[in-house]
Amino acid sequence: MDFKNILVQSGRRMLDKGLTVETWGNISVRDPQSGLIYLTPSAMPYNTISRDDVVVMRGDGSIEEGTRKPTVEAGMHLGIYRARKDVFAVIHTHPVDSTVFGVLHMPIPPIIDEAAQTIGGEVKVTQYALPGSEELAHNVVSALGASAACLIANHGAVCVGRDIDEAFKVCEVLEMTAKIYRMSLSVGRPSVISDENVAALRDFMVNHYGQDKKD
Repeated sequence: MDFKNILVQSGRRMLDKGLTVETWGNISVRDPQSGLIYLTPSAMPYNTISRDDVVVMRGDGSIEEGTRKPTVEAGMHLGIYRARKDVFAVIHTHPVDSTVFGVLHMPIPPIIDEAAQTIGGEVKVTQYALPGSEELAHNVVSALGASAACLIANHGAVCVGRDIDEAFKVCEVLEMTAKIYRMSLSVGRPSVISDENVAALRDFMVNHYGQDKKD
């Protein structure tokens, strides 16, 4: 699989979908065979990044390939991969509606079926830490836990998946949920899906939904 090309196309995809602005945000994928981690470079416009700009790192943080500086959040990506053996793609976005709740330090509950199916339960918010710091990396891993997404306080969001397409699905569902939650709060009290039903919806999505799954 051409992981460098996946990174190049994913950066443009994130920008085109309005999930970030300018050079903010970052993306990585992990090769399930070699364990190598492919990361976007630091502070480069996504529409200019080429295969040669992608940085390849080992799990210990050493550089395997590449001449560019990796994203300043490389430690966060590595920390997530160490903690989550089921994750092979990480997308850090700066979406407007999700970030509203990160600024408020307010978790986003599962208020729609799509969120329960794709993300699971409540989307938690990290404690605040400076961008690129070890503390931020630790806080993200802690807030993410076994979930598919978390909010970074006053900063943005982190979404993960078993591959890049799944991670993008989480990004889009999270932003849609945040928008619906914000609008719902403006007119009333949103009804949250129960833990029991969240578990059932999540199980359906993971184990039964799709042409390749058993009924």
